[in-house]
Amino acid sequence: MKISVVGTGYVGLVTGVSLSEIGHTVTCIDIDENKVNKMRQGKSPIYEPGLDEMMTKNIESNRLFFTTDHKQGFEGADVIYIAVGTPEKEDGSANLAFVEQVAKDIATNIKKDTIVVTKSTVPVGTNHKVKQIIHINLVNDVKVDIVSNPEFLKEGSAIEDSFHGDRIVVGSESAQAADIIEEINKPFGVTVYKTDIRSAEMIKYASNAFLATKISFINEISNICERVDANVEEVAEGMGMDKRIGSQFLKAGIGYGGSCFPKDTKALIQIAGNVDYEFELLKGVVNVNKKQQALLLNKLNERLPDLKGKRIALLGLAFKPNTDDMREAASIVVTENLIKAGAEIVAFDPIATENAKTLLSEKVNYAESAEEAIKGSDAALILTEWDEIKNVNREVFDTMNYPLVIDGRNCFKLEEMRERRVEYHSVGRPSINNDFKKIYA
Repeated sequence: MKISVVGTGYVGLVTGVSLSEIGHTVTCIDIDENKVNKMRQGKSPIYEPGLDEMMTKNIESNRLFFTTDHKQGFEGADVIYIAVGTPEKEDGSANLAFVEQVAKDIATNIKKDTIVVTKSTVPVGTNHKVKQIIHINLVNDVKVDIVSNPEFLKEGSAIEDSFHGDRIVVGSESAQAADIIEEINKPFGVTVYKTDIRSAEMIKYASNAFLATKISFINEISNICERVDANVEEVAEGMGMDKRIGSQFLKAGIGYGGSCFPKDTKALIQIAGNVDYEFELLKGVVNVNKKQQALLLNKLNERLPDLKGKRIALLGLAFKPNTDDMREAASIVVTENLIKAGAEIVAFDPIATENAKTLLSEKVNYAESAEEAIKGSDAALILTEWDEIKNVNREVFDTMNYPLVIDGRNCFKLEEMRERRVEYHSVGRPSINNDFKKIYA
């Protein structure tokens, strides 16, 4: 198949590269000329393990191309994927301006029958709107079928998810179009679930909202565990052994971030509101997550009320490991509050530093390693569970002004930390060596 993919963010680029890997000829389209030139050289504009290598392989095999020209990009395409962003509006709803513009570009450029596939996360009813826009603006007498094919990729493991996902959802009014999309994806060896368009659109939002709910739920449980001297890790493990519950997304921490969960939960609340339904449960999930992002600050303030002039090490800045994505990362909230309190921040992240510099205060200093950030600090806060942080040489805590570690991702085992001269606080687990006030008195 000859395929075009419009948009080269996480979803579009990974989709295009993966489709070329299984044998299709793919042209990826983006309006950013510098970005396109970089991708033509096999350099991914995003950090995603294994993506650069797969790009280079398929470029050299003449299966993967990049362009800024829609006319050239759509030339001869059997299928066009829409994978542009749907950023959040002030009211929480999805901004569909980019999707609508792509629909117009498709209508004015295609010269043959085409299947248009929406990969972007869009509210229920958007695919029907895309169909209307295309039909209103068509300049040639061609047939266009619309398919909803939401993505379920996790940043940091997107390539793995493409080839070993749980399901591929295909929603269409045309059985023939659905069959063609199923055939395109057959080499992935992933189960294809066919449904109607509106249900496919809803599956994406419902899935992300449910996973966000599990995260907020276990975080609420962790807050109770701290107050009743229970260990949330053992609680979660015991819960997860129940097949009805499952163990995934039951890891307590400082909440979810990134490009999907925050945006999609708010969008689903807005979708419900548009049909006069109050999604009270999901509103609670969002509120719990906001509160959880401030958890480490609360713990720090309890142990060190006056932060003025104190050196605080921040370990991890990205919203999760194996990505450079800073969207909705807890580090944004944490740094803002620490700077307001007069603290000196020294931060380390193995990948996300450059992106962090565009979002965080100029007052934030950056270290080349976790050890460098920790040395001479008055407290160390762990925000992202990078391997470089989990595997830090524990002896570095001896170089702190006072060895206070507040772990927002439960990176270290309690038994191990008990053996060290360190005051250690984590999420939903007992604190260790809690004599901070005495030492600082």
